[in-house]
Formats: sequence, C-alpha cells, structure tokens
Amino acid sequence: MMSLASAIEPLRSYNRLYEKQAFNWHLASLNGEPVVAANGIPFPTRSIDDVMPGSHYLFICGGERVVTPKYERGYQKAMRQAARAGIIIGSLSTGTFLLAKCGLLKGYRCTIHWESRSAFKEIYPDIQCTHKIFEIDRGRLTCSGGTAAMDMMLNLIAERYGDEHAASIANQFHHERIRSAEDDQRGGRPAGAAMPAPLGAAIAVMQAHIEDPISLPEVAKRAGVGKRQLERLFAHYFDKTPQRFYLELRLEQAREMLIYSDQSIIEIAVSAGFGSTSHFAGWFRRTFGVLPSAMRRVRQKKNLS
Repeated sequence: MMSLASAIEPLRSYNRLYEKQAFNWHLASLNGEPVVAANGIPFPTRSIDDVMPGSHYLFICGGERVVTPKYERGYQKAMRQAARAGIIIGSLSTGTFLLAKCGLLKGYRCTIHWESRSAFKEIYPDIQCTHKIFEIDRGRLTCSGGTAAMDMMLNLIAERYGDEHAASIANQFHHERIRSAEDDQRGGRPAGAAMPAPLGAAIAVMQAHIEDPISLPEVAKRAGVGKRQLERLFAHYFDKTPQRFYLELRLEQAREMLIYSDQSIIEIAVSAGFGSTSHFAGWFRRTFGVLPSAMRRVRQKKNLS
C-alpha cells in the first residue's frame, strides 16, 4: 500500500497544486473485482481491458504476493499486450518479478526491493538488477518500493514539467530531497556512520558467494583486512560475527526464493550453499521459527485464497 500511495499521491498533488488535470490514473485488475492490500484494505478496480486503451503507462504493484498463481497467466498476457501496444511498462517493489517472468526485462536494467534482490538474481541471473532505488531504462520503469515510488514519480514530473515543479510537489509531503536514479537503496546496511570500505567489500564478497560459501579467512583476504579486524568490524556495526552475518545472508535468500520461486526446497537449499536439506531446515527454523516446508505451505495457502 505504501508503494501504491507513493506512486499516486505526487500525481494527485500536482493536479491540485497547479489546478489542472495533468495526470489521470486507474486501479486495474483482470476482472475488475476489488484487490485487497496486505494490510487488509480493499481497493475497487476496473478491468484492465477497459483502461488499457488510451493509457501511456502500466505499473504492476507487488507485495508479499506479486500475483495469485491462478491469475498469473492472465496478468502476463495483459503485460505483454501492453508492451506490444507501445505502453511504457513499470513495476513497484516485487512487481519486478512478474515483468521478468513475462520476458519484459531482457536487455533492460531493473531494480527490486533489497530484501528480494538476491532471490531475483538467483532466479534471473541474466537480467541486470541493480541496487538503485529506481531504474528508468527506455520503456521500462522499475522501483524498489516504499517511498522510492515517490522519487520515481517526482523525477518523471521533473522531466515533463521541470525541477521547480517537482520540488514544489516534494515539499507538499515534507520530502526534503528528491532522490535520483543514481541513489542506492540503503536497506540492510548499518545505521549511523558510513560503512568502512573493508566491511562493504567483505559483504560484497559474501553476496557473490551465496551458493558456494567461502571461509572467513578468505573473505578477509579478499576484503584486504585480517580476520581479527573483520570480526571487530562486524561486531561494531552489526553486533554479530561475520560467520553469523554470512549465514543469515544465505538464509534470507532462501526465504525469498521460498516465497517467490517455484524451485523445490532441495534446489533452494543448494542455491543457498547448504549441503543437505536437513542442515538447511535446522538453521532455517532456528532463524525464522518455522521449517522451510511449513513456510512454503503457508504461502501456497495464501496464494489460493
């Protein structure tokens, strides 16, 4: 809901502030029935077939569920139809998964919420998925969700009507700085002071070796520091050991893949660097309080509702 509101409100505010109907929008679904947000609030919608003619942009807004599986094929058909019609295609938050599944991101840069990026790269290794808060690459607009959707819309307003108008809209929401497409997401990083270069390098090494974990001495060597120094850095900035941080990185990727991919649990365990499903399941339950199989069943049950 935050992503959706952040995308719409700058457009509404522009119309109000400058007293003209510069932007129009519709909430659409396949059948025109209400869509319920993750917080339980229902949104009335119109049929996508009714609103697509005459539209210039089409965004898919994703959350915990991008699209319920029984409707997925219909949404894929609609997105591809829009692309063939020359409509600019966009996504908010995890909606990037659906664009990738439709084949609409081949040859394009994209982004996705930082929590889902590792899983996305595992499923779609040939798609360039960045850390940016949003990406605008020709006819594809992708956004990492939350208030990043506001920055993306403010940049579109600035492109069309100028920086001054965009700044006026940002002020309406106490949005002190309009972030650009060059800004990185900051989720998952330590709060407060800037991260030291060796710590950032170590995390990058870990992220590059999820499926094939490497030893802590090797991580330290590639980060350009000693093992003891690396342990002190992780203790100071994350209050945990580098081994624990590395393990949690792998488990987070596995959790995202359980939610967003159709891969089997054993395939997910291997992709997260675990040699056996029992070892994987044990650590997963210790970390998240539930077995991988139970999480998958809950997600499947939600998807059918």
